[in-house]
Amino acid sequence: MTPLEQFLLRAEALLQRVEAVLPPSYPREPDWKRSFAFRWRKRTSGGASYLQPVTHVSSISLDDLHNISRQKQQIEQNTRQFVQGRPANNVLLTGARGTGKSSLIKACLNQFAADGLRLIEVDKEDLAELADIVDLVAGRPERFVIFCDDLSFEEGESGYKALKVALDGGISAQSDNVLIYATSNRRHLMPERMSDNATYKHGGDGDLHPGETVEEKISLSERFGLWLSFYPFKQDDYLDIVAHWLGSFGCDAQQVEAARTEALQWALQRGSRSGRVAWQFAKDYAGKHPNE
Repeated sequence: MTPLEQFLLRAEALLQRVEAVLPPSYPREPDWKRSFAFRWRKRTSGGASYLQPVTHVSSISLDDLHNISRQKQQIEQNTRQFVQGRPANNVLLTGARGTGKSSLIKACLNQFAADGLRLIEVDKEDLAELADIVDLVAGRPERFVIFCDDLSFEEGESGYKALKVALDGGISAQSDNVLIYATSNRRHLMPERMSDNATYKHGGDGDLHPGETVEEKISLSERFGLWLSFYPFKQDDYLDIVAHWLGSFGCDAQQVEAARTEALQWALQRGSRSGRVAWQFAKDYAGKHPNE
């Protein structure tokens, strides 16, 4: 073997080892036919971010969500307006954990995917790239909901201002085929501290006027046109959700009735009667008591 052939073999072996540690190559714009849900991925080793199709999308439907009828009706109507090309609002869903905020957005996607609705999930750490995402999809015929789950900010985070600009206030017009749906346990998306109260100003007539700190904290949530609030479930509401999920797992009426006491004990152990806790209990119970 000649020295040149030896060199080429070593070079090929080296390239194979380098390729093995490099991240896979993705096009910035995905194959839109592969899915109706996508995640925005940011490379840790540099390079352009990209949209990754979600191949296994949650199958939850609006009928699966109980005891949030008002919130369900409002977001369904808003989303219907959006997919029909009519004016619609960005939506902020806030309140108690496990009460269906994220599930409601996923259910809306399943409800309207056939009408051209698409969803892009964006992590809070990547919100600084919102403008890039909007530019990427602005010319598409589909209607896109940018989904930010469990959203909250600390002081000085870069994504905070990027989200404000995307919602309202940038020099470019908002794209009419993009809305932002966000969930949060905080009404104003920012931590509220006792010291904020010191910035309130007392008017001559006794009125209270918020100071600059408070104004800044509420300015982001005010950019969402539709606010939906979620509250902890009552005991009967919780048991109704348990019964629904037990039925979906194949349990009969007798098993559902027999599970009530255990369902309440399960919730007591977790300190919450939420829809998420009900679903987790139903999976555990149905797995232990198959319907024979």
